[in-house]
Amino acid sequence: MSDALSPRRPRSGLGRGLSSLLGDSDGETGNGRAQTVPTGVRQLPVTALSPLPGQPRRFFDESALDELAESIAARGVIQPIVVRPHGKGFQIVAGERRWRAAQRARLHEVPVVVRDFTDAETMEIALVENIQRRDLTAIEEAEGYRRLIDEFGHTQEALANLVAKSRSHVTNLLRLLELPKPIQDMVGDQRLSMGHARALINVPEAEAIAERVVAKGLSVRDAERLARNARNPVERKARGAARPSSGSEGETGDADLRALERQLGDVLGLAVQIGHSGNGGTISVAYSTLDQLDMLCQRLSGERI
Repeated sequence: MSDALSPRRPRSGLGRGLSSLLGDSDGETGNGRAQTVPTGVRQLPVTALSPLPGQPRRFFDESALDELAESIAARGVIQPIVVRPHGKGFQIVAGERRWRAAQRARLHEVPVVVRDFTDAETMEIALVENIQRRDLTAIEEAEGYRRLIDEFGHTQEALANLVAKSRSHVTNLLRLLELPKPIQDMVGDQRLSMGHARALINVPEAEAIAERVVAKGLSVRDAERLARNARNPVERKARGAARPSSGSEGETGDADLRALERQLGDVLGLAVQIGHSGNGGTISVAYSTLDQLDMLCQRLSGERI
């Protein structure tokens, strides 16, 4: 996985992209402030740098850090670390992993690019740089979005433009923060996938279900089925009421339809009713929350979730 930043073409959501924030300085920063710090690549002592307290990524793989440290010891830090002036030193905006590895490699200085970023710009770059390198867990990414919304007033649409993802992706990740902390931790250490976690939002006894999913290595579909069974009894009652009485199809036809209902219900994670007659029929899907409706629409439209 490369440590290089991948600037994108400016997007309309926030009025600028990473390319305008990280590009070569022309004497001004991205928001029109006069540049007050030297531009270009510089060498700074590793002790002059400090990590960003709001860094989206919280987990650093120790073995991967050791491998990077070995590479840096042999070849140096190839990709400069992006920093901003902070106090008497500099704060890391992008490249904390390289900084940590450089310390393990016993380097005294590292190459940096100094930029005079605002707090909002710093968080934008830290979040996008990690997303582009696929370094964040779903929970870390969601927390990054939440901070940009709560502290800096970003909209979900603006965030979607910033990270080049769909608005539903941003919305779905933010919903993960509604999960109990133990389940968020399971997503954070990758015992549960985002698909598993989404199935457990607003589900009674979600923690017990999550532990069962992890212990037995169950699939997302299994998790959806367990979640459906744990939801409001109204939904289970609706599924039972969906079964029509015996008619001209006979018991064999009814059994086939019921089996098909169960199969579709397992795929969708919702109660399915099939009404069949000689001239065709209907398929009805029951949902009890807006989350379920959103999930259904995405699956029917083929959008990745």
